[in-house]
Amino acid sequence: MDAGVAISLIRMAAADLTMAPWHRPSDDYLVQLGLDALMADIEVPSLPLLAGLARGEYPQAHELFDLVLEELGLLPLASEDLAKARWTAARWRAGQIVACQLDPVHGAKLIYEESAAELDYPDALQPIVDLARALDLLNDQHLDQQHVRDQITSAARDFLATETHQNHSL
Repeated sequence: MDAGVAISLIRMAAADLTMAPWHRPSDDYLVQLGLDALMADIEVPSLPLLAGLARGEYPQAHELFDLVLEELGLLPLASEDLAKARWTAARWRAGQIVACQLDPVHGAKLIYEESAAELDYPDALQPIVDLARALDLLNDQHLDQQHVRDQITSAARDFLATETHQNHSL
């Protein structure tokens, strides 16, 4: 993960903190974001404190996360910055799927729920969204898991190829 992806995931979590309680990121997720940001060489004073919380100290995560947001200059959250963060996260997760570093089923669901749904289902993400929705519909039925994983990986590869082509055409 690079610094851009880490910042994007932090930005998305900050937006999710304003949601209903069952949609808010957990304390352990905020600590993990802190660890990921440190590994991506992001340096702000409160980040090591957040990343270094022991499980018994997790109730402090929200307060430290707020400090990290301030220190990174991510407040106030602008909608265009949040949209850019969601696209960055979708591209990164698609890359992780293609590189076999993220389970395709889990990755498709993350792209669907955290990026596509929040971006109002853009056409570029629709093949991945369709597969994630199909997984939800077929959850209780027997399905060929490997076939679905292959379809998701192919859709992620196509998305990345389209994104690369569009970025080079501009």
